[in-house]
Amino acid sequence: MVKAHVSAQELVAGRYRLLEIADREPNRVSWYAEDVQAERPRLVTQIAFPEPPTEDTVRRTTARILRSSEVMSALRPGRVAMVIDAFEEAGALWTVTEVIDGTPLSELLAQQPPFNYVRAARIGLEVLDVLEAAHADGYTHGELSPGQIFVRDRGPVVVTGFGLAGATLAPRVTAPSYASPEQARDERIGPAADLWALGAILYTMVEGRPPFRDRGKADATLKGVDRLPLRTPLRAGPLTQVVQGLLRKSSRERLSRTVVRQALTRVLDEDPDTVEQPAPVSRLRGAYVAARSSGWSRTTMIGGTALAVVTVSVAVLAATQGLPGASSAGSAPSASATAGDPANRTDGNAPSPSPSRTSSASPSPSPSASASASASPSATAAAGALPAGFHRYTAPEGFSVALPKGWKRLDTARDDVAYRVTFGPGGDDLRTLAVTYSTQAGPDPVAIWRDDVEPGLEKLDGYQRIGEIKATTYQGHKAADMEWLSGTGADRVHTFGRGFLLGGGRSFSLRITTPAAAWDDAADKLAMKTFLETFRGSAS
Repeated sequence: MVKAHVSAQELVAGRYRLLEIADREPNRVSWYAEDVQAERPRLVTQIAFPEPPTEDTVRRTTARILRSSEVMSALRPGRVAMVIDAFEEAGALWTVTEVIDGTPLSELLAQQPPFNYVRAARIGLEVLDVLEAAHADGYTHGELSPGQIFVRDRGPVVVTGFGLAGATLAPRVTAPSYASPEQARDERIGPAADLWALGAILYTMVEGRPPFRDRGKADATLKGVDRLPLRTPLRAGPLTQVVQGLLRKSSRERLSRTVVRQALTRVLDEDPDTVEQPAPVSRLRGAYVAARSSGWSRTTMIGGTALAVVTVSVAVLAATQGLPGASSAGSAPSASATAGDPANRTDGNAPSPSPSRTSSASPSPSPSASASASASPSATAAAGALPAGFHRYTAPEGFSVALPKGWKRLDTARDDVAYRVTFGPGGDDLRTLAVTYSTQAGPDPVAIWRDDVEPGLEKLDGYQRIGEIKATTYQGHKAADMEWLSGTGADRVHTFGRGFLLGGGRSFSLRITTPAAAWDDAADKLAMKTFLETFRGSAS
C-alpha cells in the first residue's frame, strides 16, 4: 500500500499543492492539486516504490514515462493523459498531468457496481482503441487497471499510466490484482498482458469485483493471479466468452485484438435498445472552473463537487476495500457503523452471546466474538494490569490498545474525515486488528452494517455472515457488532467487527480477524478479549 507520507495542503516538488484524494488503488494514490507556479489545476499521482529507488532508477523511470506519454498522446490525442512532470519524492514516484474532466472507473465501480454488459462493452471498446494504437507503435501499457481509466460524461475514455511498466524490479507497480500471470511470474511482458488486464477490467465491470482479489500484499495477490482458477463470470451475458478468452493463463492462448473488437462491437450492435446506466456527470468541471478563478483554495474545493471525492473515498476505505496487512479478511467495517438502538443494548463491553456453532468455518450462527470477552472489563484490566506477553501501544492519533508480543503497526490510511490503523504480526500471519476513526458516523449502526457495509462484503470470496447484526453498548457508548467469514481454503478468515459512537458524529470501529481454523484457539481468544477490554480512544 502507498503509505500516508503526505497529506492535503502539503507541497510536493516545491510546486504542487495537494488538495484532495481523487482515487486510490493498492500502490497508487491520485490527488487533485494546484500547480502554484503555473496557477493551474493538476492531477498528481503518487506511486509506491517497493524499495528505495536509486538515482539511476529514478532517472530512467521518469524519462520513460515522459517519452511514452508524449508518444501516446500524439497517437491518440485526447485519449491518453499527457504527463507534464515526473519525479521522486518521499520515497515515491510522482507523475503530473493536466486535469481530466472525467471520473476514475474505479470510483464508478465503487459507487454503482455492477455495470450492464452493454456499458462494459462500450468502455472496453474505447480502451481497446488506445491499446491498439500503443501496440502498433511498440508500446505495452503493463499497468492497466480501473484507476488508470477516466470515464467522461461526453467523449471516449482517457487512459493514464503509460510508461510505468518496469519502473521498478517489482512485476507490477500499481494494482497487482489486474496483473497478468506472466507479470505474476516476473516474466517479460508484451501486448498480451494488456489484453489480460482488459479482460480483468471487463470482468470487474460486469461482476462488480475483480477476477482475482487484492490480498493486501503484492506477492500474495500475484500468487493468486498465477495459480488460482478463474471464477466463472455470472453476469457477463454475451460478454462471457470474450472475458474468459482474455483471461486465459497462457498468453499465447488469449484472444487477439481483432477477435475482441469483433465481439465487443457485436454486443453493441445486437443490443441497441439496451438501456445503459447513465454516463457520469463530471464532478470536476465546476470545481476546476471555480478553483481557477479563486486560486484553488481548500475552501473552494470543499464547497464544490470535490467534497464528493472525500465522501466516496472514505466510504470505500471503510466499507469495501481490503485492509492493508489483512489479505483475506476482506473489507473493513465502515467507520460509521457504530451506533445502535438503545432498546437493544446489552449490559457490558462484550457482544451478546449467540448460539454455539459446530466449527469455526460453519455457516451456522456462532458466538459473537465476544463469547471470548467478558460482559465487562475484568478487574485486572480495570486495574491496569495486562496479560503476560502483552504491551500497551499508544498511537499518536489519540487511542491506545494492548497488543500481543510480536504485533506491530502494519499500515495506516488517512483521509480528511477518517483514518485507519492496522496491527498484526505481519508476514504470512493473517491475524489483524484494524482501528478506524471517523467524524461522519451515522445514527443507526445496525442499518449501516446491513445496508452500507455488507453489500461490499458480499463481493468477497466465500463471504458469509454469522448470526445477526447486534446492537450493544461498549464502554458506555452505543455500539453494534457484526461477525463474518470470508476467503477460501487456507486463506479463509473469521472477522468480528464492533463500532461505537463517541458523539457529534465521531466514532471508532474495531475489526479483529483470525484464520477461520484458529478462531477458537486460546491465544486468539485471549487476544480478542484483551483488545476489547483495553482499547481506549479519544476524539482527536
